[in-house]
Amino acid sequence: MKLLRHGPKGQEKPALLHSDGTVRDLSPLLADIGPAQLSPAGLAALASVDPATLAVVPQGRLAVPWAGLGKFIAIGLNYADHAAEAGMAAPAEPVVFTKAASCAVGCEHPVVLPQGSVKSDWEVELGVVIGSRARCVSEADALRHVAGYCTINDLSEREYQLERGGSWDKGKGCDTFGPIGPWLVTADEVGDPQNLAMWLDVNGVRKQTGNTRTMIFTVAQIVSYLSRFMTLEPGDVITTGTPPGVGMGRKPAPEFLRAGDVITLGIEKLGDQRQTVFAWDPALIDA
Repeated sequence: MKLLRHGPKGQEKPALLHSDGTVRDLSPLLADIGPAQLSPAGLAALASVDPATLAVVPQGRLAVPWAGLGKFIAIGLNYADHAAEAGMAAPAEPVVFTKAASCAVGCEHPVVLPQGSVKSDWEVELGVVIGSRARCVSEADALRHVAGYCTINDLSEREYQLERGGSWDKGKGCDTFGPIGPWLVTADEVGDPQNLAMWLDVNGVRKQTGNTRTMIFTVAQIVSYLSRFMTLEPGDVITTGTPPGVGMGRKPAPEFLRAGDVITLGIEKLGDQRQTVFAWDPALIDA
């Protein structure tokens, strides 16, 4: 299934994308798509519904595909060629940081540059959405705790991340720096998460081309690893690293986002995103 939430801010309605390309209304069946609907039982109940029996509705503004996003956990340097372009060694264990949950927005939401930003960057990444509690789970069992997958743009302010001391978090959790969607695609529909093509363009120019098969740590390894250090709960999301081609690593000189830029990106089976970049404007953050 491809699950989505759409409509005006604060009035989002649950829906699914039917195989015929139409958006089908789930609101008569449930108030929203949240952690309970991401559980194995919740997804099974949704899968039992015949989409042809649901009303066709026009797609509204796309929101984060599920409500109740808890932790927004990120893995850094998870593609060896990206680590090389960043001038860093490939890690022996996953590099873990967090993005503020408040940075999460829909896949077409404006990207608003932080005040004074001069080094904001793009990163297409595979998102992993947790559907059932995972605590100290084995690698063999890890994928059983995954509800589905999504496309994420892990936007990053590199000066804040790397030049201001402390952890990476301050450059990763800026408002609007976590576009998610357009859909949450359930794990059964995705199949193998380690063979998904991914790409990102800025102003129509290809910047990133990659495939999840070149990840250093697989989704199963990441979920198992994280579950040793924290309990993963339904609605948590993990963004799993980016292939090469980010602005920081461009040659002969780095390239960073400016107001007016248009970012388009996508992952095979998971859908595409499009964002326009704006200078600091608090009103746009809450659009």
